[in-house]
Amino acid sequence: MAEAWLIELAKGIGRFFLNPLVYWTILLVVIAGYRRIKLERLDFGSKVFDLFSEWKNTWGISLISGLIISIVSIAAGMVFTYEMIAMLAIIMFLLSITFRFTLLSPSYTVGITFLLLFFLPFLLENQTIIDINLTLNFDFNVLASLSIFVGFMLIVESILIGSVKRNETYPGIARSDRGIWVGQHRIRKLSMIPIFVLVPGGLITSFAPWWPYFSIGESSFSIVLVPFLIGFDYLAKGHSPMQATRKISKFNGLLGAGIILIAAGSIYLPILSVVAIVLAVIGKEYLNYKYRVGDRLRRPFFQPLGVGIKVIGILPASPAARLEIFPGETITKVNGKKVSSEAEFYRALQGSGAFFKLEVLDDQQEVRFVQGAFYEGDHHELGLLFSRPPYRQKKSKRETG
Repeated sequence: MAEAWLIELAKGIGRFFLNPLVYWTILLVVIAGYRRIKLERLDFGSKVFDLFSEWKNTWGISLISGLIISIVSIAAGMVFTYEMIAMLAIIMFLLSITFRFTLLSPSYTVGITFLLLFFLPFLLENQTIIDINLTLNFDFNVLASLSIFVGFMLIVESILIGSVKRNETYPGIARSDRGIWVGQHRIRKLSMIPIFVLVPGGLITSFAPWWPYFSIGESSFSIVLVPFLIGFDYLAKGHSPMQATRKISKFNGLLGAGIILIAAGSIYLPILSVVAIVLAVIGKEYLNYKYRVGDRLRRPFFQPLGVGIKVIGILPASPAARLEIFPGETITKVNGKKVSSEAEFYRALQGSGAFFKLEVLDDQQEVRFVQGAFYEGDHHELGLLFSRPPYRQKKSKRETG
């Protein structure tokens, strides 16, 4: 039996690299990164983050969560079908080409797949063009597996959102309702979760009377390593980026836990799998709506201040990043001189020579002092980004002037 498992495991890993979704994900990250860099140049006149930032620092969580879900799903005997896997891949591809990463939440990708698998037999039963038995070979046990799976993936999404670090959100410039230029941040990531799933047909046979629990009447199985995409994209304008990630992560995790509890009840009452999926979709839409409305009703977090100048972004590998200055903090003095605008900040900085000393207000409005020196190759503006008219506007004025 061990030999059969090892053979199927090796074959399953090989099938992973034959999946077009793996290579589309790489291309998707490149295109998304290119589009983001283009916007960064329009706002700030330079690139802020590198091309692959959208999936940077996600691999550890992806691999660990994928391994845990793989062990749980295989141990519980949750069987998937090739039709289900193919349809899920198609849905993820179609949603991803919109470049709206929020649509790659498991609530939408798995939810839409589930609803299509559930309703298509009723839609196709009165036609003769497509053979339903060939394309939709599943039952409620398979749907129960899918409903439990969406709950686990929502918790993974919650962990990914909560893991975003302070200088990993993407700054931008926008006009406030009062017509002034303010900062905003995008909390945005894309991750690929590799998960082993059981599918009908193969060398693996039952090793216990209860296994596989969520089966479709098959007596032998194989293992496939399947890529699942998870993405999110939230705008933080009224919230600080870290405040937004904590809030979104918390409620997303609670939604995932609730879905798992309801979906587990489908073991005894199959219709609960449908209830779990519908609640996953509606719950996700409600949480996104509540966050958007709440953020819009708040005063802009990165708006200009009467005292000091608020930092809206930090260039990686710059003096500011080295000195651990963070977005959302306020610089009140440069070399003992009070500053309240970007122009005053740079005038004070240019008169400091090779050394500088900053007075910074942190999130708790406590003062700390930061000092350092310019080194060869350092960014001449310390790598700090402030609220100001976007670079594209300045460039347009120069060209027309």
